[in-house]
Amino acid sequence: MSQVLEQARKISIPTKQEEEKTRELADLLLNQVKNESSKYLEVVSVELGGSYAKGTWLRNQMDFDIFIKLKNDTDEKNFEDIGKKIGFNSMKKFKPRVRYSEHPYVEAEIKGTKVNVVPCYNVEKGQWKSAADRSSFHTRFILETFDEAKKNEVRLLKKFLKGIGIYGAEIAKEGFGGYVAEVLVHNYGSFLGVLEAASNFVQGQVIGNPTKKFETVLVLVDPIDSNRNLGTAISAQNVARFILASRAFLKKQSLSFFVGKKRTPNKKNLKNTLIVKFNYKWRSPDIIWGQVKRATTSLAGQLELGGFEVIRKAAVTDEESEAAMLFLLRLPVIEKFIVKNGPDVYRKSDSDTFILKNSKNIMTWIDENGRILSMQKREFYDAKKFLENLLKKKTLQSGIPSGIIPDIKRGFRVIRGDQAVSKSIKKALAEVTSTDGLVFSTGK
Repeated sequence: MSQVLEQARKISIPTKQEEEKTRELADLLLNQVKNESSKYLEVVSVELGGSYAKGTWLRNQMDFDIFIKLKNDTDEKNFEDIGKKIGFNSMKKFKPRVRYSEHPYVEAEIKGTKVNVVPCYNVEKGQWKSAADRSSFHTRFILETFDEAKKNEVRLLKKFLKGIGIYGAEIAKEGFGGYVAEVLVHNYGSFLGVLEAASNFVQGQVIGNPTKKFETVLVLVDPIDSNRNLGTAISAQNVARFILASRAFLKKQSLSFFVGKKRTPNKKNLKNTLIVKFNYKWRSPDIIWGQVKRATTSLAGQLELGGFEVIRKAAVTDEESEAAMLFLLRLPVIEKFIVKNGPDVYRKSDSDTFILKNSKNIMTWIDENGRILSMQKREFYDAKKFLENLLKKKTLQSGIPSGIIPDIKRGFRVIRGDQAVSKSIKKALAEVTSTDGLVFSTGK
């Protein structure tokens, strides 16, 4: 145990040299935002937040969050406009883009490091006007309650979550964010304390003292806001993966839990996997991920109604121009004929209606119990053709978000899993068609 944890610490905790370089970059970026912010009377202050400010960032994995605090009486339009202007002007050398949470913010990338310039209100604790208002209070809470040793325990937990593929609160991941990792360590004291607790989580596990009832698989109360459940953004699937991975690691420790284990697609399952692939006009990753995930759920429902059993599904996008929906089916081609169950002959009106509706079927008969049955040929028994027909309809509905319908109508392809070539789709295929060797480790 101690040897694995020591190795994990070496790859999780930044070196002194890295800390110095990061500090220089942080000071540079902060000053750029401060200089731009000085042009606006509405701005009260500018400060660093996130994992860097708290001292819980991972080695070689640094993001900066810079918060612009605006006066409380700033109206929403000015709040958003000022935030975007400061973000774009301060990061103009680094190809800034607008991203969306509750309010828009600006994201840029400098030497592989993401920088988020986020507006928030300068509020008193508990008087939140925007979701970002809590961030400075989160930073203060961690700095006041964590010593260096505990910060490094957070780093271990983050690295573990990343290694098992569930780190990140964004819509794409629906996993455990950085602040969630910090709050878990706050509640259970250490990395191992968190894993020991997680291995015994129950359905609807409550961590902390909420002031109201929450209906999520995991309830994790924000220490600075007892009305806020940090578990809301975490999917039930990822909670389950965390529980199983925690149990597996405690049985048999391995550095693989911190660095990840490469997965390869199951070739047999690839043949039963269909991919709907299309290109889209660029938009915020949070938006396109949400749209593709909803469309995937909708198409899975349509496949089920068409008689195709969907074993697993997944949505994927490269966050640039390509998106895809993946469906692992029990059978991609099903039987050509279907038997429809009708009413018994004693229900005269229903019998007449059923006979009329099915008069052109292959065969209609009465079974041993006096019930009318009818055999008909399916309109579609090949799932590929079923999806192609569905997506080619002029009035494309099926619960697909209206935002991506124009993208699909510009062109799409339905291909088998073994025909995929793009990196992002191949990675998703590996997850959909194979067993997670870390989560399902037997400990032997």
